[in-house]
Amino acid sequence: MASCTVYTTHSLSSSGTISKTSIGFLHQSPLRPENQIIFCKRTTKRPNSLSTITCSVPEYPKTVVIGLAADSGCGKSTFMRRLTSVFGGDAAPPKGGNPDSNTLISDTTTVICLDDYHSLDRNGRKVKGVTALDPRANDFDLMYTQVKALKEGKAVEKPIYNHVSGLLDPPELIQPPKILVIEGLHPMYDERVRELLDFSIYLDISNEVKFAWKIQRDMAERGHSLESIKASIEARKPDFDAYIDPQKQYADAVIEVLPTQLIPDDNEGKILRVKLVMKEGVKYFSPVYLFDEGSTISWIPCGRKLTCSYPGIKFFYGPDAYFSNEVSILEMDGQFDRLDELIYVESHLSNLSTKFYGEVTQQMLKHVDFPGSNNGTGLFQTIVGLKIRDLYEQIVASRAGATLETAKV
Repeated sequence: MASCTVYTTHSLSSSGTISKTSIGFLHQSPLRPENQIIFCKRTTKRPNSLSTITCSVPEYPKTVVIGLAADSGCGKSTFMRRLTSVFGGDAAPPKGGNPDSNTLISDTTTVICLDDYHSLDRNGRKVKGVTALDPRANDFDLMYTQVKALKEGKAVEKPIYNHVSGLLDPPELIQPPKILVIEGLHPMYDERVRELLDFSIYLDISNEVKFAWKIQRDMAERGHSLESIKASIEARKPDFDAYIDPQKQYADAVIEVLPTQLIPDDNEGKILRVKLVMKEGVKYFSPVYLFDEGSTISWIPCGRKLTCSYPGIKFFYGPDAYFSNEVSILEMDGQFDRLDELIYVESHLSNLSTKFYGEVTQQMLKHVDFPGSNNGTGLFQTIVGLKIRDLYEQIVASRAGATLETAKV
């Protein structure tokens, strides 16, 4: 059954002989599963005479584009899994496509790995003596052109960088999604691409933590030796400092992962201190706060309500400056023993953009096996995912409102 909404406006001439009625109704296009609003105008030239009805379909809403920047091995994949889960459904490679595709597609989101815009394959980088972090090894013109096209609702033939062979494979067809996430080394490096982003996140992992994570991933999953991992980190560091790290100044939200301050001279790196840096004044984004917005608060949760082993858990919230931008900072040091008790912490946080009480806790419990689920990395990634969902819904509502106003005019 069709659902209709009628909007009417009337315009009379001095003789009272001209009237117009605007009608807007929903319909479902066979080409697009989303509901569209079609606007029709009826014009009657004289009373009791035949009417002329003209209809138009407003421009299809543009894709919302999210940028996620981080160095290799810093948790981008886990963040993507948490984000797509917030929107419902699991992201998977394109069906029937290249099995080595880096693209992940769900009902709502499409995640593109910016490694696909390498202009040099692995051997080409060796010949030229550059790393993948160097802008000279990447095609920013193509990146900009294709992200812009997707944002405008146009499909693109995106290249594929094969991480197994180190070669550039034939391209794959990418259709414009509701939400496009571009993740990788350089989503905020090129000013043109940066201007296309509706929201941006930077995962800032300290050198100590990054080293531990890369050892765990590259030795366990990719068979690399400890010596090769150390050599890779040292070889990448100058380019990381020059081209990747500076991008965090443009991010709307930064998740910093640092060694704990709860254990003096800790060198194991098992306990983490995680900071969520949230830029003030970003459209459609309201920073999360603890207890009292704008205050400076240090909080050690009640041990009877939140089970945690030594060295415990400590939260901090307060205003600060970050690259000359006003920000709010939410920090967690320590880790949870029981995720079901996270509801106690959630109840003290505001501006979470949840749909119901306890949604943060529910999301965390759904993915208890994800890395970082017992500390601030999982908590803040989940919170940012909920904020992105809210931002998307606000953008869509704003565009729909603008379309209604245009149609009424």
